[in-house]
Amino acid sequence: MEVVETKHRVVILGGGFGGLYAAQALKHAPVDLTLVDRRNFHLFQPLLYQVATGALSPGEIASPLRAVLRRQRNAKVLLGEAVDLDATRRMLQLDQGLELGYDTLIVAAGSRTFYFGHDEWEDFAPGLKTIEEATEIRRKILYAFEAAERETDPQKREGWLTFAVVGAGPTGVELAGAMAEIARETLRHDFRSIKPEQARILLLDASPRVLPPYPPDLSKAAERSLLRLGVRPRTDVRVTGIGENRLHLEGPAGPEDLWANTIVWAAGVRGSTFGEKLAEHAGAKLSKSGAVVVLPDCSLEQHPEIFVIGDLAHFEHGGKALPGVAQVAMQQGDYVAKVIQKRLKGQPAPTAFHYFDKGSLAVIGRGSAVAQIGPLHLSGLLAWLIWLFIHLMYLVEFSNRVLVFVHWGFLYLTFNRGARLITGETNHARDASVESQTRGSAHS
Repeated sequence: MEVVETKHRVVILGGGFGGLYAAQALKHAPVDLTLVDRRNFHLFQPLLYQVATGALSPGEIASPLRAVLRRQRNAKVLLGEAVDLDATRRMLQLDQGLELGYDTLIVAAGSRTFYFGHDEWEDFAPGLKTIEEATEIRRKILYAFEAAERETDPQKREGWLTFAVVGAGPTGVELAGAMAEIARETLRHDFRSIKPEQARILLLDASPRVLPPYPPDLSKAAERSLLRLGVRPRTDVRVTGIGENRLHLEGPAGPEDLWANTIVWAAGVRGSTFGEKLAEHAGAKLSKSGAVVVLPDCSLEQHPEIFVIGDLAHFEHGGKALPGVAQVAMQQGDYVAKVIQKRLKGQPAPTAFHYFDKGSLAVIGRGSAVAQIGPLHLSGLLAWLIWLFIHLMYLVEFSNRVLVFVHWGFLYLTFNRGARLITGETNHARDASVESQTRGSAHS
């Protein structure tokens, strides 16, 4: 009887940067590869804030996974969510009762928004991790101007025209800068009863400066750019409570209530909940942020056939954990693919994963960004051009690059944001309730 030889089964959980790069790096490997994701698309998360502020549409920063991998003969895509793991049987359990066996498992499940134990804040201050959250933030921002246009009470109108971004890391800085451009340029001539350029945009952080991971000189440059746009950074203030139209703050001057009808959360992330499954069933150790502590080859100590990469991995590099950025996930995905291929050939694994830091970039507004590339610290137009080029190159599909390039060029010349649509259900009864509760805003 003929013996049918089965190929090594590789299952990748997550179609983000890490999972997709690992899949593509295994293109010519003698494996049966299955990529599992609960969404059918790869999302370019670094540009989500541009969807949230109407510069881009969701389809321009997302690519269908099946389309991306259609020419990779050894790969298939499954739409599903991993709900459990049987590490002994090497079986991944998906929703709807489906089980998926593996010989090697790569977990690239990413991270989620973290409210530091106050999950109830999510109802009032959405994060920015998904397309749905981005379009909800866009709805909140645009609706605030519409509500202000209707409002006749000056104090209530001021509440609608006050926007608070919690968290002054790269996401918060980029979001606040884009919101300022909407108010001061895009919508400047669109209303009759209000002046959008008078909107207050506050950027709040408990750290002593904006962009805390960046060198102090770049933080200063970013703060100057934000001030020129009209954003008011407030550092050394800690958010202690968030309600439907207000924040409770604790700062050097003591407690304070800040009224703002539009609040966006950009202050923290935590590892995906699948990390807890790895801890429970595969003996993984978790960091304080819920990330999975991995060995130098990105595998688990008790289960070398399981790799964890990207935002969910806690990888020590030079005494510090690597940041949850796309570059780390990409490089880890490529590295793990090489480890798997070496194992299949019976060869020694490559040396421990080494992260090559290509630099950090954050955009503040039109023609303004900050960049740290090795010893070079750049700000202004040059940093913005570098940011533009890099983001275009890392968009997955060529058609997306062309669309985004055209839209960015149009935006640069006109400040017109073509995706300024209020979508989803607008609960006017709820918004009217918020309106009636607003009693002005604290001076800050």
